[in-house]
Amino acid sequence: MSPDNEQARRQAHRHPLDEHEAPATPFALFTTWFTEALESDIIEPNAMTLATATQEGRPSARMVLLRGFDVNGFCFYTNYESRKGQELTLNPYAALVLWWGKLQRQVRIEGAVHKLTAKESDTYFNSRELGSRFSAVVSAQSQVIPNRALLEEKLRVLETQHAHQPPPRPAHWGGYRLAPTVIEFWQSGEHRLHDRLRYTIQQNGSWVIERLSP
Repeated sequence: MSPDNEQARRQAHRHPLDEHEAPATPFALFTTWFTEALESDIIEPNAMTLATATQEGRPSARMVLLRGFDVNGFCFYTNYESRKGQELTLNPYAALVLWWGKLQRQVRIEGAVHKLTAKESDTYFNSRELGSRFSAVVSAQSQVIPNRALLEEKLRVLETQHAHQPPPRPAHWGGYRLAPTVIEFWQSGEHRLHDRLRYTIQQNGSWVIERLSP
């Protein structure tokens, strides 16, 4: 183990997770952890693995960016016609994993996924830098293309067409929200006796907190 990782583990041990002191809902704890990740010089602290599956249960995973969260769930944006979009259409359940190595922390989230409203997707799309908006329009994400030159030519044409006005959000691009049913917080512990707290939502909307063995 490198000295940096050892120091990170020792730092984590100073603040062990205690189920008796944990917030009643996972969102308060996630907010605290996410804020600390943002303040810790971690590259892309909002990067997370998104795992989806086909109807037959064949999984696939990739990195996406967390673009917002609240008590209703965790939001990300993508091409609806991409592999993940197609899988979510047929099997609207997914899992997220956020890993903050410097803090020796991990959060795992599971739940149902649904599309954000057109208004929500429009608002976010229009907040992106212009180049990212152009890219979302020209890219048929996950589809086979003959070469990069084709993509670049489509971009040049689009830039010419919208030289004076930004392009609108394409219908094939927008946001999703994962509404969590389970959220697990993992923190490194001394001698690998890690802390794991799992929040599971109940039918009445409350959350049960359980400690898991590492």
